Amino acid sequence: MAASHAQRSFRVSPNTDKMFIDKELSWLSFNERVLQEACDPEVPLVERIRFLGIFSSNMDEFFRVRVASVRRGILLSSLQDGRNNSRHLMAKIQTRVLTLQERFDIIYGELMRELVRRNILLINESQLSDFQSQWLKSHFRDQLKRHIAPLIVSNHRALVKHITDNATYLAVCLHSKDRRQYALVEVPTKNVPRFIELPTEKSKAKKHLILLDNIIRHCLNDLFSPFFEYESIDAYSMKLTRDADFDVIDELDQSQLEKMTRGLKKRLTAEPVRLVYDKDMPEHMLVMLKEQLGISSTECLVPGGRYHSFKDFIAFPNPGRKYLENDKIHALDSAGFQRCGNSFDAIARGDIMLNYPYHKFSHFTELVRQAAFDPAVKFIKINLYRVAKKSRVMQSLIDAVKNGKQVTAVIELRARFDEEHNIEWTRILAESGVKVHHGIPSLKVHSKLCLIGREEHGETRLYCHVGSGNFNEGTAKVYTDLSLFTANQEIAREVEQVFDLIEHPYRRDNFKHLIVSPFDARQKLISLIEDEILNARMGGKAGITLKLNNLVDEQLIGKLYDASMAGVKIRLIIRGMCSLVPQIPGISDNIDVISIVDRFLEHSRVMLFHAGGENKLFLCSADWMSRNIDSRIEVTTPIYDPQLKQMVMDILALQLSDNTKARIINKEQSNPYRHRGNKRKVRSQLAIYQYLCHYEKLLKARIDAEAEALKSESAPIAEQEDNRDLPVTS
Repeated sequence: MAASHAQRSFRVSPNTDKMFIDKELSWLSFNERVLQEACDPEVPLVERIRFLGIFSSNMDEFFRVRVASVRRGILLSSLQDGRNNSRHLMAKIQTRVLTLQERFDIIYGELMRELVRRNILLINESQLSDFQSQWLKSHFRDQLKRHIAPLIVSNHRALVKHITDNATYLAVCLHSKDRRQYALVEVPTKNVPRFIELPTEKSKAKKHLILLDNIIRHCLNDLFSPFFEYESIDAYSMKLTRDADFDVIDELDQSQLEKMTRGLKKRLTAEPVRLVYDKDMPEHMLVMLKEQLGISSTECLVPGGRYHSFKDFIAFPNPGRKYLENDKIHALDSAGFQRCGNSFDAIARGDIMLNYPYHKFSHFTELVRQAAFDPAVKFIKINLYRVAKKSRVMQSLIDAVKNGKQVTAVIELRARFDEEHNIEWTRILAESGVKVHHGIPSLKVHSKLCLIGREEHGETRLYCHVGSGNFNEGTAKVYTDLSLFTANQEIAREVEQVFDLIEHPYRRDNFKHLIVSPFDARQKLISLIEDEILNARMGGKAGITLKLNNLVDEQLIGKLYDASMAGVKIRLIIRGMCSLVPQIPGISDNIDVISIVDRFLEHSRVMLFHAGGENKLFLCSADWMSRNIDSRIEVTTPIYDPQLKQMVMDILALQLSDNTKARIINKEQSNPYRHRGNKRKVRSQLAIYQYLCHYEKLLKARIDAEAEALKSESAPIAEQEDNRDLPVTS
């Protein structure tokens, strides 16, 4: 039946380009939603400034990945058929980026004025008092100068090979009567804070902050005058962004680790894709930079303000009152885990679902810590994509080896921007005795799996974790993710099959419960959509709810269009890129799309299909992108426990009812906020926290009542008779 419906799919037509939004432009629309948070007067002031940092960090990655890819498309089209679709797209990107940058600069100025009204001043070197000037010169000499080594510009040296990608530099010009000498000074934010709070004179109420950039500007003469003669000196900021993708030569006699190390070195000399520079920079200095960096295209040039690497504003300090920041949300304990003395007994009693950052991530780290020394545990297997720099998970894996456990870690070396970090963890774990795998050369391993084998009653019982987020203590505090802990042996055995597939990629297994990319994901997702289409055509109720980070796979979008045309009600919550165009008459009338951007980064992925009232619910590691479906190891698990299923469905309902932080995704990509009208205010992230507080409270009360009932049943008969008049707790 599913095969027959597959034939009636969305067809490509001359107007198909209007059916799909370019993912790069959709991504810029997402980053505009981040910028909207910096505009929102209801967001605390310091948090608004930090959103500027998030916007800037996102834009850095956009150029390193998305723009770099489009530029390669331009090059390929010029070498092949001469079509210029990529060039048209690049022109649109450039226009949109410049518009967003102008808006960014305006917002930045407004927020700096807001700080002044709160008696917090971010000053520059020209605004220093004599007291502050002298203190800074001493601070520069004692604390900062050791981290700075100017790079002298010379025609005998290829400057582009020595510039750190995405670092902020001060381009310095030493002026003499007959010549100009140029140098670059990297702002050393890796070693010292970007913001310094200046000491107060006497008891002034105002707080003064200064950027590291401006401290260096203030002390330029101290840096250069001992070695150069010049009449004047000036400095202007700049930042270079390179292509973040690189080719890794596929030679059979090289290990993947060696290939990745070579690839990282290539990134140092990858082609520039963006030069952001101070718009007040003199022409002679800009010409010098373009020549030295090999930049000929104006598409690479982005004029900006006095400061770059605004990503450091993510850590903007708050020297003022507490109300300038968000109130802290205290992560919740899981009543399911707390009911037992060890994590395995808790999971054996029933599936447990955690929702970060509302729940404590320490429940997972505690599970792995216990597994490291529990005599019954025989092995641990885990996928690692991005982990914290100081990872308790990694330490527990090492401890497990010391205690004689068999530990297998699948580390993905190609986790973008974490490659070097993961190479180092590979070395540490391997030297500790952990069996390290790097997966399948052609496929990234992006699944979030942990499997623990424990000997119980003479047999091996499996305990597993399937989730949407990385095993990272840091991101678990700011990313919303779901984690399922289960001792369901059918699911656990299929998780074990996934690990076997990673180690032995030429095997093929059938999965009854899990959906596994790239082996069966595409066909199973299509089948689930087609089941809804069939139900709608037969006059039954049909519905699809998806929560994803990105939705750009055209075949799956086409199937959603089919479902909409058949009468299936489709509700989408898409944080980032969305190439689907909702509310096209006759095609996507039944599709509504929202995006939620708030204090936490929405990262969990959930799929809900009405399935004739069965409500098939899935927790996923994959977005609906071609790379996730066809080129990565991704795992989607069904949620079978009725109570957990209802909890996730309730959370989806709260997100769908958000009328505070939800933006409507439309064909214009204009990001209008959903109108609240006369409805009560719903801010889904806070509502979910309140919901989970109540959920855990009720669950604990039920567990306590069950424990009391069990205790009462086991009490002596005489004692029970003495208590027969006590009220029964329900």
